Amino acid sequence: MFERIREDIDSVFARDPAARTRFEVFLNYPGLHAAMAHRWSHALWHANWKGLARFISTLSRFWTGIEIHPGAKIGRRFFIDHGMGVVIGETAEIGDDVTLYHGVTLGGTSWDGGKRHPTLENGVVVGAGAKVLGPITVSAGARIGSNAVVVKPVPAGATVVGTPGRIIIRTEVDAEEQARRDYAAKIGFQAYAANPDLPDPVLDAMRDILDHMQANEARMDMFCKALKEAGINVCDQKPDALLATTLATVKPD
Repeated sequence: MFERIREDIDSVFARDPAARTRFEVFLNYPGLHAAMAHRWSHALWHANWKGLARFISTLSRFWTGIEIHPGAKIGRRFFIDHGMGVVIGETAEIGDDVTLYHGVTLGGTSWDGGKRHPTLENGVVVGAGAKVLGPITVSAGARIGSNAVVVKPVPAGATVVGTPGRIIIRTEVDAEEQARRDYAAKIGFQAYAANPDLPDPVLDAMRDILDHMQANEARMDMFCKALKEAGINVCDQKPDALLATTLATVKPD
């Protein structure tokens, strides 16, 4: 137990430059107090002392302003910075080296039994005021921006912002998305705005426009090839020259 407390204190020093001494951290960091209380309540919960476990959890909430259900599973080196207003539900699962800031909710979206709360894998950081809701997985190394509302799974290493949560950085893309980004870059368009994971109607429309433009360009290439084979070479001309050629062929009435 003392080894885990020492490990938790060290994790505070690694992530909070305001920390000065171990004694100060031990006395004054509510996130550390809440994590310690949760270990006791969690052990009692699984020993079937559920009423006592909930009582310790309630005392911890009054003392720290952080509510962690005794049934939640929390890994090593868990750090809650400031902490006030954090709520972690019964079936939430948190990996190692996870950081939460104040006002974070790991909540459920259903009154049914079973898994109702999110899973945060190793190294996830959740910004102040963010809400992660439902039995979704936030994969390792992901970042949730302040006040984001996340209701869909988040891939590893991604960054999510906004309401609803939008993925703005993703480490892996499929072939179709890469082709769209390459084309967007060629015409000077902001490539990430075409990300298919973004649940935003405006950005979805931009994706459709990019696809339509790419399809039209492919058709134009086919027409130019057919015209060239027919001896009509107009596609290689500059727009001004093409306009002059067109006007020269128009006979006045």
